[in-house]
Amino acid sequence: MNHQKLTAENEKDIIKGCCEGNIIAQKILYKSMYSKMFGVCMRYTNDYHIAEDILQEGFIKVFKNIGKYRGEGSFEGWVRRIFVNTSIEHYRKKVNLYAVTEIENDNIKTYNGDVIDQLQEADLLKMIGELSIGYRTVFNMYVIEGYSHQEIAEMLGISEGTSKSQLSRARMLLQEKVEKIHKIAKTNDGA
Repeated sequence: MNHQKLTAENEKDIIKGCCEGNIIAQKILYKSMYSKMFGVCMRYTNDYHIAEDILQEGFIKVFKNIGKYRGEGSFEGWVRRIFVNTSIEHYRKKVNLYAVTEIENDNIKTYNGDVIDQLQEADLLKMIGELSIGYRTVFNMYVIEGYSHQEIAEMLGISEGTSKSQLSRARMLLQEKVEKIHKIAKTNDGA
């Protein structure tokens, strides 16, 4: 346990130490995963303090359930799933998803991909963060986490149609924000 970081070489030792309740192993795991998992939590809430609460709750679950990790798939992926589920549980406790009238995909305008390519990741994450909690949650689960509409519906206790509507509306709002940035950029280039 001399390593101060979680690495591929010491991952099994750290996991074993955490299973045994070793505080040093828990500290190493916490420090090595803190930033990435905090980023996951922040994607589901716009409030730094709520994200911290979700983060702490997630780490408690990781340490409580670490013995259940079977070594199938990446350990980080296993931890990440706990944090996504913890964020979703928090969401379900605090917010009711309001069903949005389903929007046909044909009605959604699409914009030039070059605009999106020119945006920085931080800008995109900020735009996603500005979406309402329902839109943001479904968008994150579908686009970033890769869940299907059926899985999202089951996890959030909504219909697949509501999940699709929330995603369509989120995409439309994000496209409008991107178009607004594109217009501002064109105006500034022409000035």
